[in-house]
Amino acid sequence: MKRLYVLILIFFVGTFSLQAQDVSTNEHSDRTEILIKKPKEKKEKDKTKRQVIPEYHNPKTATWLALIPGAGQAYNRKYWKMPIVYAGFFATGYLGITNGNDYRLYRDAYDFKTGVNPDVSEKAKEISEKYTGENLVTLRDYYRRNMELSWIIMAAWYAVQIIDASVDAHFMYYEIDDDLTLQVDPKWEPGFVDCAYGYGNGIGTAGLSVKLNF
Repeated sequence: MKRLYVLILIFFVGTFSLQAQDVSTNEHSDRTEILIKKPKEKKEKDKTKRQVIPEYHNPKTATWLALIPGAGQAYNRKYWKMPIVYAGFFATGYLGITNGNDYRLYRDAYDFKTGVNPDVSEKAKEISEKYTGENLVTLRDYYRRNMELSWIIMAAWYAVQIIDASVDAHFMYYEIDDDLTLQVDPKWEPGFVDCAYGYGNGIGTAGLSVKLNF
């Protein structure tokens, strides 16, 4: 069960990794176009020149809308993220509810076995006869821990989707230069020997120098 929670958390955080939006031709549909007429030329028809002005995108608005799960992603026009947001809440909510039901079941079974609460369900009575008191305590604590962990992960997931919407809004019109270069050069540092004290072995060291320009 712990492995399942870890995998779910890794999937959630990996899905919403921070990213800068690439500038593509699809962005022209989200921009306002203004037509400016050029002066008439001899024996030529009137021509028009288009000037594209980016539409203002408010990161604060995206953050406030993200308080409603999925609304921030919709504001950023990242509609493909909305099913992922809802899937995260569904998965954590399902685990929280099922583990909560099992926790209450084994709690009632233990209370019935110890005589604390005789008014329990028939299923709890059957379980109380099947397990010892020590086993019931272990199972009760196990499901309670999983229930609490599920709700904690849901709260973290809620915060992650807010951060994702805010970051996407900040990078909405962030342009990345196409001239990205990665330079890898060999590096050699010669060894030395201090004649006065005899320090050093005269053997050099080799390595690589990596430079990323963006």
